[in-house]
Amino acid sequence: MQLFMKVTNSLLEGLGVTFKIFCLTLLMALPLGLLISLGAMSKYKIIRYPIRTLIWVIRGTPLMLQLIIFGLGPGLLGIMGMNMFVAVIIAFVLNYACYFAEIFRGGIESIPRGQYEAGAVLGFTKTQTFFRIVLMQVVKRIIPPMGNEFLTLVKDTSLANTIMIYEITWNAKRMMNSEHILWPLFYSGLFYLLLCGIITVIFSYIEKKLDYYHG
Repeated sequence: MQLFMKVTNSLLEGLGVTFKIFCLTLLMALPLGLLISLGAMSKYKIIRYPIRTLIWVIRGTPLMLQLIIFGLGPGLLGIMGMNMFVAVIIAFVLNYACYFAEIFRGGIESIPRGQYEAGAVLGFTKTQTFFRIVLMQVVKRIIPPMGNEFLTLVKDTSLANTIMIYEITWNAKRMMNSEHILWPLFYSGLFYLLLCGIITVIFSYIEKKLDYYHG
């Protein structure tokens, strides 16, 4: 029992770090993703092409590689003082912002142009039309893929241990090595299952709340 509590406390400490990575990533990646999506849809090539290239590069390379680049790259270049946790947040935010950007872009472009024309007839500006007419339609359409990305983010936080961040998986491996037992690794999986279960319930609730709109 004492060993079980020791492992549990260690994993709970890791859970705190995991939850911090998750929340900070969403807090910054969601608005950044919206900005990137707007840039990717810009009518100006000088804006659109570089942003689409960035999205292509970030989505086409592994998150683990990006973590190593941001975490270890500055030191290899002689730039000292980069905090590893900050490096993790930068890598996660940039990675997920690009994925969110594609989801936002797909949702916005799926709205018929007639919606904007209807807004113009009512005397709305493009901005007013977007926020008063289009936005909730976009939200409803992006909820399922957003839910999938949230679940993926929960599991991807385990990659932070690649550059020595003591999240759940790192602590589980540490307990395995120090106590010479295997079960902490499986036990850590319950924490991920719990987080994913909570997110699934929340998104199911949101989808039901948005069922009033069938556009």
